[in-house]
Amino acid sequence: MSRDRMPSQPQTYLAFLCSMLFLIGAVACSGDESSPPSPPIASSGTPGAEEAVGERLFFETRFAQAFKVFLDNGGDLNDPNAGDGVVDTVETLGAPIAPGPFKGMSMNCRACHLVDDTLSSPGGGMRTYADFARRSPIPARTDGKTHAPRNSPPLVNSTLQRPGGVLFHFDAEFNSMEELVAATFTGRNFGWLPGEKGQAIAHIAQVVRGDDGSFDLTNSGFSYRILFTGTNPTIPDELRLPPQFRAFIGSATDQEIFDAVVRVVAAYVNGLLFSQIDDNGTPIRSPFDVFLAINGLPQQPDPNESPLSYSRRLRALVNAPSFSPQFVTSNPNRSNGQFQFHSQAFEFGATELAGLKMFLTEPSTLPASPTERSAGKIGNCLVCHAAPNFTDFKLHNTGTTQREYDLIHGAGQFAGLSIPDLSTRNANYDQFLPATETHPAALEPFRAIPTRGAPALTDLGAWNVFANPDMPGPHAKIRAILCDDREPCPLSDTTLLDRAIAQFKTPGLRDLGHSAPFMHNGQFDTLEQIVDFYREVSDLQRTTRLRNGDRELGGIALTPQDVAPLTAFLKALNEDYQ
Repeated sequence: MSRDRMPSQPQTYLAFLCSMLFLIGAVACSGDESSPPSPPIASSGTPGAEEAVGERLFFETRFAQAFKVFLDNGGDLNDPNAGDGVVDTVETLGAPIAPGPFKGMSMNCRACHLVDDTLSSPGGGMRTYADFARRSPIPARTDGKTHAPRNSPPLVNSTLQRPGGVLFHFDAEFNSMEELVAATFTGRNFGWLPGEKGQAIAHIAQVVRGDDGSFDLTNSGFSYRILFTGTNPTIPDELRLPPQFRAFIGSATDQEIFDAVVRVVAAYVNGLLFSQIDDNGTPIRSPFDVFLAINGLPQQPDPNESPLSYSRRLRALVNAPSFSPQFVTSNPNRSNGQFQFHSQAFEFGATELAGLKMFLTEPSTLPASPTERSAGKIGNCLVCHAAPNFTDFKLHNTGTTQREYDLIHGAGQFAGLSIPDLSTRNANYDQFLPATETHPAALEPFRAIPTRGAPALTDLGAWNVFANPDMPGPHAKIRAILCDDREPCPLSDTTLLDRAIAQFKTPGLRDLGHSAPFMHNGQFDTLEQIVDFYREVSDLQRTTRLRNGDRELGGIALTPQDVAPLTAFLKALNEDYQ
């Protein structure tokens, strides 16, 4: 994703000369004498420059706690080599990738949200801003933790809007991308313990103030002090921040500098989207998208049509007796007809179409009838993964937590796990809820990695966030989801908290080939394993053996023969994101 954004030296010099002449009134640097003067770019900035500067901050390795220790021990602020071993390698399902792209440095956003960083490394490959680990490695501190309780979710398409607003992270903890970025920079993933937020903000401000531009992994070559002005005449246009993203680093407070950093990084993440145009002007599309286009099928919902209604309309079209499909046999946007970053063939044929039909098929009743279960071919996937984004942006309990817990402690043990009710939980914050700045000593047993010999530990997802007094921001949005968007909600928060047990956000399904292992705990390596898992939990849901399971799981009716076509369709959602 990184691009060389530096102009040539002559371009930089001419921009500088033109700016100086403009400032003293010698020339008008655009248009002719009869043209109305355009607003000087120094005052208006360049739309999109915030994403370019945000990319640099996304790569910044000096914001981590380990780099503060490096500075405290006499290190040079403009020398990134803090030597935090957590980034020396990239953890994968097999042998670790060594060296890691940030070996010798310290933690940054990109270390957990990789793209082309390990493309040529054995065991590596392209990523959609995700890592390779089942659970993401984190810097070592006195709490003894070495991994986050979850892996890193792909960031591409993570900020797509939905009615009611978007929630971020697997458990919907954050109400906005800005909140997520701020918490990441000051949180445990960057090595900061709960209670150290103030130290983190002061340290980040120190780095921004002292940066001289000599360490920049995106090759802009400018100090943050210059870039954040937006008006310095040496700044190339593509890096000239619009006014709402600027800050006067020399006179700003620590908090003001930190807030400016957060705004720019959030803008960068907001621009990470699937099915776009690459740097060469070539459309990036999946075989599924090409299939829709060549068959004249709708590629987006109509105005005021919901994604679910659009998916059902698409089902009717592909099942119509008159539908005579044209199949995709090559990539129309590449000379060799294949993917650039996937080893599979670029195709959408009869097998993928059969999988699409299964994906879109719903049962006649919930749960699916014995006849439907015997016949199979009912994925009921669209109810949570409606096209075209293949997510409903909501929360569901698919049984992922229960499966992992029972594999460790024995079948049926999750059903008997003691989980406190709302009043008990909130009256004993430190005993039950996640650690925060207000409660830095909280034990967070229900946002933990389940471990043999420690049956009190598991991950209950949104249960940790809903009605949590230290996390008020997402409360209203989560409440609406748990109440099935009924307004006013007739259910109490006590009842809704029980509904929140082991619920996690619905992921999108595009480009899954670049984000394995799957689920928040990385417990599945392949799509075939996931489809088999859904076949298993659908039976658990129908026989009431899935604690707080989503009722729609009972509508899945798939046979072993259905696994191959359904996974073929899911693989046809891959694309060459870069």
